[in-house]
Amino acid sequence: MSDSEPLLEHLVFETGDDPQWSVIWLHGLGADGHDFAPVAPEFGFGDAPAVRFLFPHAPVRPITINGGMEMRGWYDVRGMAFDRQEDREGLEDSARHVGRLIARENARGIPSSRIILAGFSQGGAVSLFAGLRYPESLAGIVALSTYLPLAENAAAERHEANAAIPIFMAHGNADPVIPLALAERSHALLVEMGYTVEWHTYPMPHSVNMEEIGHIAVFLRSIVDGQ
Repeated sequence: MSDSEPLLEHLVFETGDDPQWSVIWLHGLGADGHDFAPVAPEFGFGDAPAVRFLFPHAPVRPITINGGMEMRGWYDVRGMAFDRQEDREGLEDSARHVGRLIARENARGIPSSRIILAGFSQGGAVSLFAGLRYPESLAGIVALSTYLPLAENAAAERHEANAAIPIFMAHGNADPVIPLALAERSHALLVEMGYTVEWHTYPMPHSVNMEEIGHIAVFLRSIVDGQ
């Protein structure tokens, strides 16, 4: 990806005037930025410092597991064993896209230390992949119904700038897409690496529910209110 490549198209929701914080929220495979945009008002920032939510649309790419069909995706999925034959090139490409969005927010006056990466499924995997490797301190990571990609390389490739980044992980205990056991292994590895991870499970499939949204709201507010 060249420096001249434009930003990914994205939706924007601001909770007030002159935002002081940004949340970059990445959707799952086959969806787009509209998928989670309606959730932003549910976090109830109200009288808190204004927050800008960005909901980018992933590039369209062929997805092997879906017979090579082209759809919006942050990286290729080559089989149901998500932690095997992983698409490093796609992950790195999406991490660069995320980096460009962060740089744009920096240029608008929001430092990296006030930017949170969030995502569902593939989007959550990219949030973890990009966030742990980002060379400037970020405010936090929200990773929903997902796993840590390229887990065997995470310890060696993570950046010291985000060694203490707070992480929120949540998963449905009846998820038929990304097994709960894979998410649990990712959670355990992150804790082993020294990260503070707020971990939740819910009685649901590969989705989100209102209880989870409430817990995310508390996590986000704890970061915003803590600075």
